[in-house]
Amino acid sequence: MVARMRGAVYIGILAGMKRRFVTKSLKLVIFDCDGTLVDSQHLILTAMTRAYRAHGIPLPERETLLSVVGLSLVEAFTALGNGAAGFPVAGLAEQYRLAFHALRQGGAEVEPLYPGAAAAVRTLALREGVVLGIATGKSQRGVRHVLGHHGLLDHFSTIKTADDAPSKPDPGMVLHAMRDAGVGPSETIVVGDTIYDIAMARAAGATGLGVTWGYHRAAALSESGAFAVIGEFGSLVPTLDKIWTR
Repeated sequence: MVARMRGAVYIGILAGMKRRFVTKSLKLVIFDCDGTLVDSQHLILTAMTRAYRAHGIPLPERETLLSVVGLSLVEAFTALGNGAAGFPVAGLAEQYRLAFHALRQGGAEVEPLYPGAAAAVRTLALREGVVLGIATGKSQRGVRHVLGHHGLLDHFSTIKTADDAPSKPDPGMVLHAMRDAGVGPSETIVVGDTIYDIAMARAAGATGLGVTWGYHRAAALSESGAFAVIGEFGSLVPTLDKIWTR
C-alpha cells in the first residue's frame, strides 16, 4: 500500500511538472505492453502449455492462445474455455502464474522489445506536453520488471494493470490513467495490438491506435474501431502528430 501511495505521488509530481512548464494542454499516450512494446509470445505460450499440461487438457492452437493476450488471466481462460461446463478457469490461471514465475526464477530471457519501441518511447517522453502511460493485463510487478530491464520505466508517468482495474476491454485502466495525468478523453490515445485495447479506448472516450506487429490482425483492429492502424514503430510518432493536429 505504501509503495502504491508513493507511486501515485510520483505520478502526480511528473504530470504536475509537465503541466507547469507547458503552455498548451497535456496529451496522454497509453501503451499496451505484451504484443505492443514487448514480444512476450514465447513466455506466454510456454506458461500456457504448462498450465494446460498440469490439468491434462489438450492445448489449443497457437493462434487461439495468442488471441486472448491482453485480457487478464481469468478472462483469458474463460474465453479459451468457450463456455465448456467444468472448465477449470481458476486452476488454469493459478497454474499459469506458477509457471510464469518459475520461468522468471529459472532465468528465462526477459521479453524483448519490438524494433523501434525504445526509440519511440524516448522520443515521445521528450516531447513538450506529452505524458506516457501503460495499460496492461500484466501485474504491476511484471510490467515494472520488464520496463525496468529495458531502461524505460522512468518514462511512464502512470502504469495501470490487472492489479488496479478490471480486465480489458473495461475502460477502468484508461480512466484511472487519465485521472492520474489530469487529462481528458479527447487528449488521450491508446496504442495497442488487440481489439481489447481498441474497445477499452473507445469505452473510455479515447482514441484507439492499432499496431499490427502483435497478436491481432489489421482487419480486426480496423473493424473494432481503431482510428488508424500502423505496421511499424517508425510510423507511430508521425501518426500521433496527425491525430493531434486533426
